[in-house]
Amino acid sequence: MSTPLNLTPEDRAELFDGFDPDTHAAEAERAWGGTAAWAESRRRTSSYTKEDWRRLTEEAAAIGAGLADVMRSGLPADGAEAMDLAEQHRAHLTRWFYDCTYEIHRSLGDLYVSDPRFTAALDATTPGLAAYLRDAITANAAHHTEAH
Repeated sequence: MSTPLNLTPEDRAELFDGFDPDTHAAEAERAWGGTAAWAESRRRTSSYTKEDWRRLTEEAAAIGAGLADVMRSGLPADGAEAMDLAEQHRAHLTRWFYDCTYEIHRSLGDLYVSDPRFTAALDATTPGLAAYLRDAITANAAHHTEAH
């Protein structure tokens, strides 16, 4: 069973723009509950303060806005700018939740286009952003795993 976030309902509404993370927690736990990444994410997030969540969501929004800007400018998803932002996305997940390996990151990129809820959320402000992010993640992972 998921551990609820250490936030009031008002804080959740303010920080997550009406999205309640607990709504999808049971589904996420069924999918990833037995993994080390799930355990690490639960451990870390259980102690986050409202300010931690604010910094986390602002950082995520900045990465998303950067990706949208790069996409709208016509730069390719496998170009340096998009791959740099994909790497920032991966580092963000590692910093705040769990060790996001390139393999895990690629799987997340695929999820962003295979699950209509993720696609809709990512495409809400910039249509096509979910697929662009997935392509940037895929290119970034290939670049880093082939280089080593």
